[in-house]
Amino acid sequence: MLTRTAADLGAVIRDRRKRLKLDQSTLAKKVGVSRQWLIEVEHGHPRAELGLIRRVLDALGIKLDADSNPSAGRGVPKTAVDLDAIVAKAKKGKP
Repeated sequence: MLTRTAADLGAVIRDRRKRLKLDQSTLAKKVGVSRQWLIEVEHGHPRAELGLIRRVLDALGIKLDADSNPSAGRGVPKTAVDLDAIVAKAKKGKP
């Protein structure tokens, strides 16, 4: 699945942060943003600055792949994140 919306990306960020056992304050300090900013991003705020989003992704070890030809023969890596499951979980409101 592609991350198509700010809410999808927020769900991915929240899921990875929790998997790494980081609280919002710790991640915010590591990235250099406020906790409130991170809360808004995790809730899908659509106007977050791209540079700050990249810092969050880097801090969480999330790779941003802009491959314009995904069917070029590359297989899905074994460590791939199941975006469908993360987004479905976020939509159900499960922590």
